[in-house]
Amino acid sequence: MSQSSSTSTETSLLRERRDDGVELLRINRPDKRNALDTATLRLLNAALIELATDASLRAVVLSTTSTTALCAGADVTEPLDAAGGVVRMEAFAELYRLLDDLPVPTVAVCVGNCVGAGAEIVAGCDLRVAGDNLKLAWAGSRLGVPVGPARLTQLVGLSRAKELIYTGRVVGSDEAASIGLVQHTAPTDDAEAAALALAGLVARQSAGGIRVLKQMFRDLEDSPARIAYENERLLDFQRNGVGLPQG
Repeated sequence: MSQSSSTSTETSLLRERRDDGVELLRINRPDKRNALDTATLRLLNAALIELATDASLRAVVLSTTSTTALCAGADVTEPLDAAGGVVRMEAFAELYRLLDDLPVPTVAVCVGNCVGAGAEIVAGCDLRVAGDNLKLAWAGSRLGVPVGPARLTQLVGLSRAKELIYTGRVVGSDEAASIGLVQHTAPTDDAEAAALALAGLVARQSAGGIRVLKQMFRDLEDSPARIAYENERLLDFQRNGVGLPQG
């Protein structure tokens, strides 16, 4: 294994490039269950912008340094004024767009808490591997956050998406597999390795062909327009509505 970029454990995003052209991104805020603050969002977005222009990239795996959580949502303890809350929500909207825009397939390592924005990251990836400790929930309805329909409906169907988004109930790995939301399950400690193996299978295919197929899926599902619509509602919620709490 070789590394194209590595960072100290003090940063909230670790990056590693593997020999097969797969980029591994690990969120590294274990004390916050990987809840995303503005700084981490900027790191994630900058990485995705850079990767989008990398011709040698074959796939991206989104993971975590702690199996307790892929991402527990927005860090609502982050001290922000109203303007800062808007800036953070703009960064979330950009993250959702960039995940969809990335020209290669993405794989989410779904371990522990995948809640709120964490559930959106899971749904925004092309493929998903669940650990057996998965706690996946679209928790936005509790706070009135207008998020979820743009991605989840395409994955599990309209009726099931409504039930999961309206109730915000927790979905475990067995149910996630049974409804087709995740492609593979694994013991929690093996979930990242299983995701890397899945990304490796993608990386062995025609590089140009996979990029064409990714674009075809985007075009046929109209995902850019769906995400743009939902992002508009999210930003209006933060700018003019209740908005997410700011610590």
